[in-house]
Amino acid sequence: MLTPSIENLRENYKNISITFLGPKTSLALFKNFPGENSYHEINKSFFSLIKYFLLQRDFDMFISCRSSLRTSFLKFFLRAPVKRQFNKNVYNIGHQVEKYNAFFNSFLEIKKEPGKLKLYRSNSEIQSKKKKLGINPGAAYGSAKRWTKEGFIEVSKELSDVFEIILFGSERELDLCLDIEKSLIFNGISNYKNLCGKTSIDELMEEIASLDLFITGDSGPMHIAAAFQVPSISIFGPTKHKETSQWQNSLSRIIKRNLSCQPCMKRVCPLKHHNCMRMIESEEIIREVKSLIKV
Repeated sequence: MLTPSIENLRENYKNISITFLGPKTSLALFKNFPGENSYHEINKSFFSLIKYFLLQRDFDMFISCRSSLRTSFLKFFLRAPVKRQFNKNVYNIGHQVEKYNAFFNSFLEIKKEPGKLKLYRSNSEIQSKKKKLGINPGAAYGSAKRWTKEGFIEVSKELSDVFEIILFGSERELDLCLDIEKSLIFNGISNYKNLCGKTSIDELMEEIASLDLFITGDSGPMHIAAAFQVPSISIFGPTKHKETSQWQNSLSRIIKRNLSCQPCMKRVCPLKHHNCMRMIESEEIIREVKSLIKV
């Protein structure tokens, strides 16, 4: 969701050289960005920050869209005459893309609108004889953001005659994806691939970009699909869809309930019933799929 602001930054400063700082998975998203860029991995430990201070060169400008104490520590010691750090209490209106864009506009003294999400692929193309449906049942934030395992199974079974099923997830979702895989096998479905825990970020981008349809919860892969304009069904529960849904993807549909307890923004349902997700039926997802693309 930061990429439209980075594109505006690159347009405002011609021939800019950017050093991306962050965890390995985040840096991988920007690996193919055009320009003379460099990348330095920083994890959550303060030791990694101190190590970076000893190795760093001087910068003309430091920009961070994180408002954490660790980032404030980095900003204080990093050598740059201009330092800007996002304040979520100041930029708190609109979609997250708009919040970041307003932040960049303020210190760049420009009035640019945010464009579409932008990611750059490698040159490989993934071919398939059959249409491909991506299923992303997990969510790193917590269990509250996950639709039911049974729901994903029912949708996969219903659409397997039309699509090859591709399961996505991180290593933390292995058990969840294995349960879905076992159910597909039990129901005689063989046209599937379980890529859970098996892809690099670059491979994940390539696989998602090749999809004909993506069904997902509110997650990072959901935004990757938006960057490549993949037709998507996004299932929302405890989070704010007006702030973190797919940005400027005309082929996107949002499925959600409107319960009084939404959005709670909790990692685990505090009321123990998880109705914001349990009340979403697989038939509703399938109807939305049929209204979105020809099945």
